Amino acid sequence: MGHKFRSLCLGETRRLLWLTGITLAVIITFQYIELPYDNVLSSLFSAGNVPVAQKGSSAAESPSPSSGNVGNVTLYDGFSSTSTYPVHEMVNDTRTSEVVVTDPNDELVSRGNDEDWDTDMESSTEKSEELNKNYTVDIVREANNEPTSEKGREKEKNFTQESDGMSGSLDGSALSPPVLPLINLSPNTTLQVTNIESPVISVDSNTSVEKDATPTFDQTEKSGQLQSNFSTLDENSSVDRVPKKKKEPERPTPDVYSIADMNQMLLQSHASYRSMRPRWPSAVDQELLSVRSQIESAPILTNNDHELYAPLYRNVSMFKRSYELMENTLKVYVYKDGQKPVFHLPVLKGIYASEGWFMKLLESNKKFVTKDWRKAHLFYLPFSSRMLEETLYVVNSHSHKNLIAYLKNYLDTIATKYHFWNRTEGADHFLVACHDWAPSETKQYMANCIRALCNSDVKEGFVFGKDISLPETYVRVPQSTLRGLGGKRPSKRSILAFYAGNMHGYLRPILLQHWGDNKDPAMKIFGQMPKVKGNKNYIQHMKSSKYCICPKGYEVNSPRVVEAIFYECVPVIISDNFVPPFFEILNWESFSIFVAEKDIPNLKNILLSIPEKRFRKMQMMVKKVQQHFLWNARPVKYDLFHMILHSVWFNRVFLAMA
Repeated sequence: MGHKFRSLCLGETRRLLWLTGITLAVIITFQYIELPYDNVLSSLFSAGNVPVAQKGSSAAESPSPSSGNVGNVTLYDGFSSTSTYPVHEMVNDTRTSEVVVTDPNDELVSRGNDEDWDTDMESSTEKSEELNKNYTVDIVREANNEPTSEKGREKEKNFTQESDGMSGSLDGSALSPPVLPLINLSPNTTLQVTNIESPVISVDSNTSVEKDATPTFDQTEKSGQLQSNFSTLDENSSVDRVPKKKKEPERPTPDVYSIADMNQMLLQSHASYRSMRPRWPSAVDQELLSVRSQIESAPILTNNDHELYAPLYRNVSMFKRSYELMENTLKVYVYKDGQKPVFHLPVLKGIYASEGWFMKLLESNKKFVTKDWRKAHLFYLPFSSRMLEETLYVVNSHSHKNLIAYLKNYLDTIATKYHFWNRTEGADHFLVACHDWAPSETKQYMANCIRALCNSDVKEGFVFGKDISLPETYVRVPQSTLRGLGGKRPSKRSILAFYAGNMHGYLRPILLQHWGDNKDPAMKIFGQMPKVKGNKNYIQHMKSSKYCICPKGYEVNSPRVVEAIFYECVPVIISDNFVPPFFEILNWESFSIFVAEKDIPNLKNILLSIPEKRFRKMQMMVKKVQQHFLWNARPVKYDLFHMILHSVWFNRVFLAMA
């Protein structure tokens, strides 16, 4: 009886073992066929770890399951250096992304896509180890591939330095590391990740993952806000059994921004750009927010204002209301610090006269200027970019470093002596500068300031919604700024187009090559004209021409734009990427013509294609807009002094934060 029982047990045991073996074989075969793993056993026994192959591993080799630490994830973000993140994996992240994984020796080991993972997969959580060593990675490249601003480029520079040193934190805060999906890559493939959309992140360089664990992050309030948007760069590498998402082509940075592009950039700036939040509150902050609300809800003008012709403006109702509020509200604090001749010595004659006339008229103004900093909405930095160059530039040195250092020392002085600058880091300060070098001299230490610049070049860091395009005015006789104002009526303007001037820059010789030397009697295009007392020959040509050609010189700006308006000639602006004056207020296309530099050979045909009726309408609008471009010894409503001040005020109002 006992022998029969033992035989029966042995038989049943064999059957059970065979059944177990067959079942296991079926499971392994099923997983091999159905699941996108390269190694089946690793998926069964090491699901909590990212497989890490050692140097020299092949497709047939499986990673060691005994490894205590997961390797590092390196995100190639398009900068000159890479940033290595210690992995603290989370398997239930369902976002589609592809990343590069490296071991400490930067060996590429695996690649994958988490798109096929079950979104209901649950994972256990473990708390991150205490942060012992923080470093900050500042990713500034935006997902829409828009051009990087100066501030952005400075951040790029800081990013490179920080990623090289792996130490320090820009803001001192410690946020949770970015959530990364469980990944699986085919051998011998490489992949780079670009366009990572993320806030500043501080991560622990010592964080590790326990063997066979499926860790996740502590879901703090800050870590819950972190988002990562990965897009692939290497389109030629192949991924087995992973569906590829079609990548949209990157939008290249344009070489030329049209007026339509600039209009769009201006609209975007109003919706997105804001200055720094003040470090401590002030009554003027709430006052500015109230003003903004009143401007935005300005009543629509039903009848044509006898002072303002509506088609000249982007929104005449908002402009009128903003101007009224400026007259009733604005207070400006003018620093008394600074030594002459760079400070407090206005230049009133020549092509840089705009900055000098504004300085002179503001410092003597009793309506807007206040000595009580508590009441000030704006703080004026009263320096002359022309005198800065005249006084400090070393001839043939080809360096502006000493000029920049001089301005920095001034800012250090006022930041130490007063606390006005420190409250907003200069966001409520403004400068008015007409020299060609002003953008480069102010972009580093005065980047937060509202800058009124004659050299308003989109490609050189002009910030829509913050910076102001300053009209460049050529004042010949400071004692009589309105001498010779006006020109002939349209029927008496016999010259189709006129230009005369020095051959500065690359563009003017091209203009002269195509239309100079009297090649066409209708096109009066000259180099420098013979000097006549009072420059009467030049002036008479402008007064007698339908269109006055305003080509760029060394920089995008030219005094001929304002001269054309002064002599009631329709300006033809040939200067790619030039932001015309008071761009946030005026509708420039209603009274001027913009011609791309590449279209100079077709210039005459472009002008002849404009109907006579349209020309007369534009010329009439030039006469109406003229009031905004005139210097008066005693400022009058809507003149050039008030327009500059208003544009600074307008941008300050829409940048303000409480």
